[in-house]
Amino acid sequence: MHKLLNDSPGKKIMLLGNEAIARGAIEAGVAFATTYPGTPSSEISLNLFQMSQESDLYFEYSTNEKVALEVAAAAANSGLRTFCMMKHVGLNVAADPLMTLAYVGVTAGMVILTADDPSMFSSQNEQDNRYYAKFGNLPMLEPSSVPEAKEMIKYAFELSEELKQPVLLRTTTRINHSNAFVTFGDMKKRITKGRFIREPSRCVTVPAVSRQLHVKVLEKMGRAKDICETSDFNLVQGSGAFGIITNGVSFHYAIDAIKDLDIENNTKILRIGFSNPLPEKQIKNFLSGCDKVLVIEEGEPFMEEAVKAFAQEEGIIIPINGKSEALFSRLYEYDPAMVRKNMADYFGIAYTKKENLSVENVPKIPMRPPNLCSGCSHRATFYEVQQAAKGMDIICPNDIGCYTLGFLPPLSTGDFVICMGSSVSTSCGFSKATDQKVISFIGDSTFFHSGITGLVNAVFNHHNFTLVILENDITAMTGHQPHPGVDMERFGLEGYGRINIEKLVRALGVEHVSIVKPFKVKKSIETIKEALKFKGVSVVISQEPCALYAKSLKLLKPRAFKISDKCVDHKDCINTIACPSFSIEDGRVKIDADTCVGCAVCAQICPENAITPLKK
Repeated sequence: MHKLLNDSPGKKIMLLGNEAIARGAIEAGVAFATTYPGTPSSEISLNLFQMSQESDLYFEYSTNEKVALEVAAAAANSGLRTFCMMKHVGLNVAADPLMTLAYVGVTAGMVILTADDPSMFSSQNEQDNRYYAKFGNLPMLEPSSVPEAKEMIKYAFELSEELKQPVLLRTTTRINHSNAFVTFGDMKKRITKGRFIREPSRCVTVPAVSRQLHVKVLEKMGRAKDICETSDFNLVQGSGAFGIITNGVSFHYAIDAIKDLDIENNTKILRIGFSNPLPEKQIKNFLSGCDKVLVIEEGEPFMEEAVKAFAQEEGIIIPINGKSEALFSRLYEYDPAMVRKNMADYFGIAYTKKENLSVENVPKIPMRPPNLCSGCSHRATFYEVQQAAKGMDIICPNDIGCYTLGFLPPLSTGDFVICMGSSVSTSCGFSKATDQKVISFIGDSTFFHSGITGLVNAVFNHHNFTLVILENDITAMTGHQPHPGVDMERFGLEGYGRINIEKLVRALGVEHVSIVKPFKVKKSIETIKEALKFKGVSVVISQEPCALYAKSLKLLKPRAFKISDKCVDHKDCINTIACPSFSIEDGRVKIDADTCVGCAVCAQICPENAITPLKK
């Protein structure tokens, strides 16, 4: 049995934040869950997917976040408790249905999780999705710890049903990927079949209906504001003239800083856990007893601006600060030392910075920059495209996935990246705006997510570029989740369909479609050259399973390679493909037999044929 399905209230267990959130959803009786995987939220969906194989929970990896939210909206309006999860930029994709779903509402609890990523550990931006709650007139909750995240999602379902409205749950990477002891609670019985009751005056958003629904949305937010004022998730600790208003993980940094600075007797702190709508009365009351207030929040000055407005309305004239060059930045994650320093500076507290531990005798930690794995087929494909396009003036739009790393030298293939699916659409623009040859790249999962519509546009408008679809049989970057092109029987699962990318591309009207096996270097280069010659839209599908995925399914038959005495030290292998299994030892190239997977790409490009299989 999956550990999160264990029906043992009171049991304490160490859980990752994402595991705790998944457990909280199960305790809340969630019956229907959808997602498109995205770090830092991926482990929530993984655990729910695993639990769906052992229970009556319905779970699906949807084609993209927009689809995931629309599927979930139907379930939530059929009487099922529904959970839809995604990373922060995923909510951009789902924003279209989100804004109108706020008007329509739900008939059963619906929670939409957005996992924000301050410092961009695995994202192309660090947008602050609290603004989506304000923009869409939706309630939002924000946990400050792993155990609270589990409890908060349970409350979010209750709140959703009370308001008949979706509720946003905002986490950050520090919550998603921290570990803590969590106490199991009772598991609410799941209702797995519902009934949709026709209600056109609520569910069919033609203008005449939507005008009335907008009134109701604002009424719901008025009720949410009343609930927020007395919510246990907005709490005040301590007393004194120094005021701290904070949220999320910054709350714990602030608590530690107050103790370290020994200002517990004259400092009070307001932690906001119910962050939209903000508890206006509670904030105004808090401000009235302060001489000076510091707002500590990662990201944008979402709370700070509101707090200053509330103070102005009440005629409270005290210093209120947060974001400034002298205090907190709008950039990146915060940490305890930063919070402690800024708090001391702002309140004029004498503070001696603690000396860092001496690391003189500690070996320097080796750099581990992001890199394509040993045996990654993307490396071979990038090399082959560069060889096929030699002498051409090329632009290479890239996309979101492992293969984004192709922009790093020596592959240096990737010139423009915006968001999921953008490689195809931007190729349309580049091909019309310039005379350069455009060669774009997109992964199979990303192609299904949002690349298809760009390709339809390209065919219709007769653009001129080559699209390379990197078909590695899995959503690799976020941890090997399935997508519509995956053979689910490899997971031992039945009842799934499978979309053939080649057939789909041909059906869209692409006239020049070719398949390459990237570990066959010479033949792949020849095939790609033919695609580049074609005037119009050409598609090259590079087919080879992700090396790590293949290894996990025991599809690989590893055979390590070695450098023989024929090597004359050209270092073409390192200077052109830079596989991480290569190293330099005593000035000579070496291959690490333990990490080499035997793709043989290096052996095929060595001018001396000096790379040969290693005999066991």
